[in-house]
Formats: sequence, C-alpha cells, structure tokens
Amino acid sequence: MSFRVNTNVTAMDALMNLGNTNAEFSKSIQRLSTGLRINSAADDPAGLIISEQLRAQIGGISQAVQNSQDAVNYAKTAEGAFNEVSSLLNDARSLAVASANTATLSTSQIQANQTQLQSIVDSITRIAQTTQFGTKKLLDGSSGVSSSVTNANMISSLTIGGTFGGSALTSNATVTLNSVTAATQAKVSSVAFAALTTTVPNAGAFTINGVTFNATASTTANDLLTMINQASGQTGVTASYDGSKINLVSNQFGSVGKVVLTDAAGVIGSSGAGTYSSTGTDAAASVTVGGTTNVLFTGGLNLNDGLTLTDSDGNTLRLTQGGNVTSGTAVTVGQVTVGSAQFQIGGNAGQTVNLSIGNFAASQLGMGVASGVNLTNLNLATGAGATQAIQVIDKAIDDVTRERGQIGSFQKNILESNIRSLGVAKENLSATESSIRDTDVAEEMTNYTKLQILQQSGMAVLAQANAAPQSVLSLLK
Repeated sequence: MSFRVNTNVTAMDALMNLGNTNAEFSKSIQRLSTGLRINSAADDPAGLIISEQLRAQIGGISQAVQNSQDAVNYAKTAEGAFNEVSSLLNDARSLAVASANTATLSTSQIQANQTQLQSIVDSITRIAQTTQFGTKKLLDGSSGVSSSVTNANMISSLTIGGTFGGSALTSNATVTLNSVTAATQAKVSSVAFAALTTTVPNAGAFTINGVTFNATASTTANDLLTMINQASGQTGVTASYDGSKINLVSNQFGSVGKVVLTDAAGVIGSSGAGTYSSTGTDAAASVTVGGTTNVLFTGGLNLNDGLTLTDSDGNTLRLTQGGNVTSGTAVTVGQVTVGSAQFQIGGNAGQTVNLSIGNFAASQLGMGVASGVNLTNLNLATGAGATQAIQVIDKAIDDVTRERGQIGSFQKNILESNIRSLGVAKENLSATESSIRDTDVAEEMTNYTKLQILQQSGMAVLAQANAAPQSVLSLLK
C-alpha cells in the first residue's frame, strides 16, 4: 500500500465516472424534454435510418390522402353538374311528351315548347363548357389534355389547355407554327469611333436605363465597352463594337426590353447631347392544332419577354433564338394528347388512377337514335318530330346517367375506399415510427432517477476522494 499526493488516482476515477453519469443525465433530460428517444444520429444510427424512411412514407401517405380528397371534390363537381343536366333533360322530356299530344295543343303552344326546349339545350351546352375544378374544365372533353414539345429548335416550352380557338380539344393533334414574326431587341447606337482606341468626343457623365457612367477626356471606346458591360446586370443592356460605332442592345427581346440613353454632355450619343431611346417589338405567331383555324399568339408586357407568346384562351409557347425568325413556312413543333385525368392517390411512384369524362355538350348527347339527329336539332312541331325527340332525349338521359354512375363508382369504390385504407396505413406506420423515435416516458423516468442518484453519489464520492491525500499529513507529524 502506498500514499501519494501529486497523483490522486481515486479522485480521477471518481471524476471520470461522474463525467459519464453527467453525459447520460443530459441525454435523459433531452429525451424527456423533447419526447424523442432519437434526437441525433448518434443516439441510434440504425433506428434513425428506419425512422426517416418511415417518416417519408407517412408524409407521402398524408399527401396522398389530400390528393384523394381533392379527387373526390373533383368528382363531386362533375357529378353536381351532371345532376343539373339530368334535371334539364327531364324537363326537356316533359316538353317533348307534351308536344306529342298534338290533338289538344295549338301551334303557339307547341312553338312555346320548342322555344323552351332550345333554352334547355343552350343551358346544357353552357354547363358543359363552363364547369370547372379550379382552372380545369370537366365536361367539355378536355379533361386530361397535355402538350409536349417535338421541335426544340423552334420552341422551348408549350402549354396547350383544353380549349383552343374557342373550342374544346377532344382528340390528339399536332401543333403547327404556320408563320412567325420575329421579336426584336431595343438598340441605340453611339457616335462614330474609328477604332476601339479612339477617345470620346466629350468628357462627362451619361446614364443608361438609370445607371450613371463617367467618362474623362482619355476614355476610349474600349473603356466604354468595359464599363457598360460590367454593369449589364443593372442596366439590362449589353454593348458591342461593330467597327465604326458602339451598339447598346437590350438583353431582353420584345417590348419589355428598353434602352434609354441620357447623354447631356454628348459623350456617346450619335447626334451629340440629348436623350436616345428604343423599345423592342414582340414576336407573333400563327398556330394551328390539328387542322383548326389559325390562332394568333402574341407577346406582351404581362409576359416574361417578347419570345413568350399567348393566345386568347391562355395557351402559351416560347420561341427559341432559332425559332425567332420571320417566316411563313409551316413547321410542326408540338403534340397535344387528350387523355384521362390522372390522380396520384398513393405515397409511392406509379400509384395513380385515371378518370375519363367525355364531351357532354348538347351536340354530343342523344346521338345514334337517328342519323344526324342530336339534342340540338330536335323539332317538336310535328307529332313524329315530338316522338323522335322523346327517343333522343331518352338516349341523352342514358348517356348522362351512365357517366354519373361511372363517376359515382370511381368516387365510392376507388377514392373513398383508398382514403380509408390510407388512414389505416398511416396510423400503423405512425405507431411503428413512434416506437422507434419517441421516448418511453415511464422507462426514461426510471433511468433519469437512477442517473440523478448516481450523480449525487458521484459528487459525494469525488469530494471524499479529493480529501483522501490529506491523511498523508499525519505521517509528517
């Protein structure tokens, strides 16, 4: 047995153990205060990986539930419109049945029925053309329309919705640029410079689009190019030398691109002191989709630049530099695909369903009863016409009710069922993730109490260990 003063091994051991206890005590407090067993990857690396994967699944399922609910609302919107169409068709059928009773009705009464029938037909067409979920039209045959670029040399983007030229798109078609009027950039030219080393005619300040530049008597054309191009991000203007003068050109095409040169000192202006301005022109294009009439696409200040064009139906395209050339040659640039509306109803890739809703304008209802006859050209003026009208309207009612049945089945058997099953999946995944990530408070409180006692006893033992070397003093007496 030996006694030492300089090295107190007992105290060092007590201190080390107290430090370990304090570290675990801090972790226990963190777990209790956050409610999480895993607060960092170091707490449980494998558990963290599994937990994060489960969290990603839970988040995807939560969004899928929201998507499914949006799809239910989408279906309800369409079904609500069909319900009103059904009501109108029932009224139309009553009119046709009444008109077939020619023995008791006068000509004016039958004409009144015909007028009311026409009003019903117009209302059905209006409902088909205007029923929307957000910006998506539902009953005009355009549900699920998508567009793609097939000639990237001419256009960089293409967005064609369900309506083109005022009519619904109901079949796949190609998009053709029939003619293009090129957009231009704003341009202002300087006074003549024989060479890049030629100095400015006058010293002073000038501004380009509100940004001020200063030139001295020794400033050369090359110096002007350098200072203007260094500020191109502020002015939106790029300078270049063509061998005889400096050209100030807007970085943007079209009317959004401007060059305003204010040169009171006559430093650079082509005609001396003064203000020079220029504005670019927007492009324009004549476009057809699948042989439809030409539709004019134009640029404007409400768009990004003069190369981005839109039509009256909100369809857009953007010309590339290669496509921004005035031409009257027809070129195919895109494809429109009319399909079914797709809904992402699962938390993983590929978990989608589709719903197809056709065109339910009055001209598309009741067809097949007689050649060339539909809801829009019924004639109640004769008994035979009224009888045929009853048959056509019955066929229209059948068309609408079958579609309502399809939508109802889609809503009940797919969407609502999916929402319930996703709810169960989310609940169980959340329970699994919680068992990995969350703190078991009862268990952690037991651990906390143990560590608290160890911490207190460790402090007491450390104090005793620090006092132990004092016993050596008795040997010095």
